[in-house]
Amino acid sequence: MARITVEDCLQQLGDENRFSLIHLAVSRVKQHRNGQTMLIKGKNKEIVMTLREIAAGAVSFDNIVELRAPEPKKAPVVVSDDSVAEAQEVTEQ
Repeated sequence: MARITVEDCLQQLGDENRFSLIHLAVSRVKQHRNGQTMLIKGKNKEIVMTLREIAAGAVSFDNIVELRAPEPKKAPVVVSDDSVAEAQEVTEQ
């Protein structure tokens, strides 16, 4: 695969502001670290893959929030009758 350049990403975003590109890339890398999968295939480091996603048009300021990984579901807490009785005894003392 050809090398990815900052200019490719800026051209795709339609913005010449490199700081906004950095902000978008950091947001996307954080999503990857929280479990979001890559939108393109490759074997590069996560920042390079993120720039590839931006250059391919898969990630933009318009859809970065929508790409956020869903919150993991919390397991229900199971409380037995014995532990409830023990808790009541402790609070009564």
